[in-house]
Amino acid sequence: MDFERLARPGVRELRAYDPGHDLVSLRRRFAEAQLVELGSNENPYGASPRARQAIIDALAGIHIYPDPLGGELKRALAARHGIETSRILLGNGSHELLMQFAQVFTGPGDEVVASKFGFAVYALAAQAAGARLHPAAAFPRDHAMPRGHDLAALRAAVGPRTKLVYLANPNNPTGTWYSAAEFEAFLSGMPSDVIVVVDEAYAEFVDAPDYASALPLVARFPNLVVTRTFSKAFALAGLRIGFAVADKGLIAVMERVRESFNVNALGLVAAEVALADSAHLQESVAANNLERSALRDALQARGLRVSPSQTNFLLVEFGPDASRIEAGLVARGVVLRPMGGYGLGECLRITVGTAPENARLLQALDAVLADGAAA
Repeated sequence: MDFERLARPGVRELRAYDPGHDLVSLRRRFAEAQLVELGSNENPYGASPRARQAIIDALAGIHIYPDPLGGELKRALAARHGIETSRILLGNGSHELLMQFAQVFTGPGDEVVASKFGFAVYALAAQAAGARLHPAAAFPRDHAMPRGHDLAALRAAVGPRTKLVYLANPNNPTGTWYSAAEFEAFLSGMPSDVIVVVDEAYAEFVDAPDYASALPLVARFPNLVVTRTFSKAFALAGLRIGFAVADKGLIAVMERVRESFNVNALGLVAAEVALADSAHLQESVAANNLERSALRDALQARGLRVSPSQTNFLLVEFGPDASRIEAGLVARGVVLRPMGGYGLGECLRITVGTAPENARLLQALDAVLADGAAA
């Protein structure tokens, strides 16, 4: 039977998620102690010890369904961000929520606007809902924020059929960001019936003085949604938990499509405890930002072009040899993220690792570059 023919048109055009590499096979090949995984933007410093203990303590109750409302975590988030619990929606990672916004607010004949070099999930969300993605031009390569969000271009791309706009601050895969003043001006010029979703998955890593989260603006702009995740700075990627903050009316509509128990019990308790362990979060972020600067400097010293970043990764230009270099690194047990799927085949995205991991990367990179020069 031709099941593809039975699927909706938008789904037929989708491609299954590409993780970049079969990491399980690579781990078997190299053994985990020898494989340096710098392709998924995970936090190498691990989750809060208190959160890990909370998971162990909660194991005895995993035969019971989790709280379908996520009440305790919502109350903790509300206290942390100074908002009402009715403005919070929990998700199985922020990925689930990003997909659902398109599912709820768009459909065939509608348009979704996102930056040309925005997170791949935005295009998937639009296609899965049957909507058309309208990619807006990004800043050029030689801009201060190369390939980053051009808010003027995003605003110009909004038309009468636009129902949803996705932005990320900081942006994945470029690492770039825009200022609080720029975004507020952008938001003020948006039609009130267009939903604006700001993906802040990497917000905890930011130390740029001109950056500010969009969370305080939610109370002023009913069409604004901000998403966050516990997968990155909080290092709970394996538990899949994220959240959105928006107008309570918008959240009430979204609750209608939320799966009954979409966040697991271990994720709920771990996120609540991790949120309270500010010291661990600060230590992880400080270590990342220190290594981010050191790795950037080391790569630039090798003549490579590195985009400015406020995340836990760097977008690096390797030119036409990017695929060869990436394959050579994998052969030496170092995994990066190829960017061909983003139309950036000349680039590789590098997660900022620990100091020893980054040293392994640089050692392997020097060997690969030397092989290329000798060829």
